[in-house]
Amino acid sequence: MTTTEVPLLPATSDGRPSRYDAWRTRVAGDPRLQRLYSWLAPLLITVLAAVLRLWNLGHPHALVFDETYYVKDAWSQWNLGYAATWPEGADARFAAGETDIFTTTASFVVHPPLGKYLIGVGMWLFGPDNSFGWRISTALAGTALVLVLFLLAKTLTNSTVFASVAAFLLAIDGLGIVMSRVALLDVFLALFILLAFWFVALDRARTLDRLAARTARRERTAADGGVEPPMWGAIIWNRPWIVAAGAAAGAATAVKWSGVWVLAAIGLYLVVTDALERRRLGVVFWPTDAVRQGLASFVLLVPVAFVVYLASWTGWLLSDGGYDRHAADANPATGFFSWVPLSLQSLWKYHETIYHSMTGMTSPHSYASPAWQWALLLRPTSMYAQATQGGQSGCTGGDAGCLDILYSMPNPLLWYASIAATLYLVYRFAIDRDWRQALVLVGIGATWLPWFAYPERTIFQFYTIAIWPFLLLALTFALQAVSGPAHASATRRRTGRRVVLVFLGVAVVLSIFWYPLWSGMQVPYEFYRLHNWMQGWV
Repeated sequence: MTTTEVPLLPATSDGRPSRYDAWRTRVAGDPRLQRLYSWLAPLLITVLAAVLRLWNLGHPHALVFDETYYVKDAWSQWNLGYAATWPEGADARFAAGETDIFTTTASFVVHPPLGKYLIGVGMWLFGPDNSFGWRISTALAGTALVLVLFLLAKTLTNSTVFASVAAFLLAIDGLGIVMSRVALLDVFLALFILLAFWFVALDRARTLDRLAARTARRERTAADGGVEPPMWGAIIWNRPWIVAAGAAAGAATAVKWSGVWVLAAIGLYLVVTDALERRRLGVVFWPTDAVRQGLASFVLLVPVAFVVYLASWTGWLLSDGGYDRHAADANPATGFFSWVPLSLQSLWKYHETIYHSMTGMTSPHSYASPAWQWALLLRPTSMYAQATQGGQSGCTGGDAGCLDILYSMPNPLLWYASIAATLYLVYRFAIDRDWRQALVLVGIGATWLPWFAYPERTIFQFYTIAIWPFLLLALTFALQAVSGPAHASATRRRTGRRVVLVFLGVAVVLSIFWYPLWSGMQVPYEFYRLHNWMQGWV
């Protein structure tokens, strides 16, 4: 499944290397070119992502979709330490520049504070009356998501070419673009989740060799002169990337509670992979040994996640007016938990209220899409739509008029190809048992499968922004396989590369075709109708 960065490649049928092979050979022989290429590729892709996300970011100057909650909550939280209520008609007044009309009465919010603090940073820097300021933090997070995907893909594939492919596809994709152009929480969630998995990948690449070396040192000479495997393996505590993964997963949970599923999935992945590696190395008591290492991994992973999560509530804890801030004062805990400060007891009661509210969230919505529908892409979410009559405000759409729309629609070719590639990756993992394949599948499972437990809850297709980088990684693995391994014939590799290039070319064309609907551009209504390929795509 993986390839070396610059393998020796075969020549074409006439004995000459292809242009691509010649270029790779040249890069392999020049360390300066390797260094240049290794940083120039992600830089250019990240710049492209930034341009597509930052261009005309302030349009529309209106609170779109759930910005009505997160933008206003972010600003009141930035000023008070907690989210506060706003008067009737606050959306229009806020967009008109009346940004200080929030009350001091606490508002009940179901999501932790970190994402709203990040939105608040942009508003503090560029002004709360500026729609660019509302969205700059999400745009930067969405751009950083592209860079982190490159870094994770490079760690998993050991190929700058295919790491660039993965990042490029996210850079030009509509779901990544739109979720970076609206002040919602989901792109922050996706960024912290992807960071956590990148840190886990770095740990695996570093720890497996260290475990093998330390296990070899524990082998003993048998009476017959052979080598006896060790009874117990080494417990490795020096794993800073696991601590970093815990911090990132804690930050994800501090944006949305769905981050805790990722934390649990990472912990399970570490235990299972450690167990399998110890069995492979011949450790006699490898199941028990894995439990010992699992306890160490828990200590490295979970406490830092809890600290980061709790720290996100600092403003609420230090305030006096947050929602449920004094819920425990009249009825404090007794017995074993009586030592817990009342502020933390109140925070626990607030969390109980949030949990019951979220599990029972069943408000009907025209764009609701349960998790079982996501693979089929039946109901993407329109974040904003504004109709203009022909001849007005620059509309050239004739009698049908024009439409400005922000439509969180992924590139359909990339979406369906990624779903197919995920099934392929499951098949390859059953054969190869590669930890890199497993990590991608764990990422998909941790960000998708838990939603099936809430079939009645109102959820949306755009939640898949947290799943999307992992689906693109599965697609990248599949494209890497299509391109052909280094030992394949020249004809096989040449054909495979052409298939990949055609696929990428079609993906680019489709992204150009869809981009006006991803960026809020004014388009003739008939042009918008050309994108309604399915009944739910309206």
